[in-house]
Amino acid sequence: MTTNKYAKENTENDSLFKWFLQVIVLALIFLGAYFLVFKFVLSNEIVSGPSMEPTFKDGDRLIANRHPTINRYDVVVLDAPDSPGTLYIKRVIGLPGDTISSKNDVTYINGKAVKEPYLDEYKKDLPEGQQFTADFSLQSIFGVEKVPADSYFVMGDNRNVSRDSRMIGFIKKSAIEGKVKFRYFPFTRMQFY
Repeated sequence: MTTNKYAKENTENDSLFKWFLQVIVLALIFLGAYFLVFKFVLSNEIVSGPSMEPTFKDGDRLIANRHPTINRYDVVVLDAPDSPGTLYIKRVIGLPGDTISSKNDVTYINGKAVKEPYLDEYKKDLPEGQQFTADFSLQSIFGVEKVPADSYFVMGDNRNVSRDSRMIGFIKKSAIEGKVKFRYFPFTRMQFY
């Protein structure tokens, strides 16, 4: 009878040990997968500053895809060319080969006026006659007609305060860390992009 009691305890101990070992192994697998995904596929970013308001506000938390196809109006995270080690969040306005200009608060891409509904919230609050985006052209800023190959022209949605391609120049494709896909915080403003 005593032998059965010890055998039963050993079996229970073995079962508990195996269960505990399985939990640890599964946890390590999930943690490893999480770190690999966020190292090579996705990035987790926090918005700092007002340059993309009202679309993104200071403190918003985002997930970006590290290997995106870049399209016009995508919001991207990029290495700041004027501040090593800093990341900027901006909207892609010009693709390689595009001509870009702004006149009387209207943006022109390849000579055609484009709508920018993400600017409406700020524009409606401006005093009559005040421009939200100062007039410019690639020729007046950089002395070139078009966005160079393998580069992009980016701007912040809060044009009055954004430090963007108008000041820092064209952004090389290699400087783009990722394309914003999801805002997960604050929870009341969760959104896919």
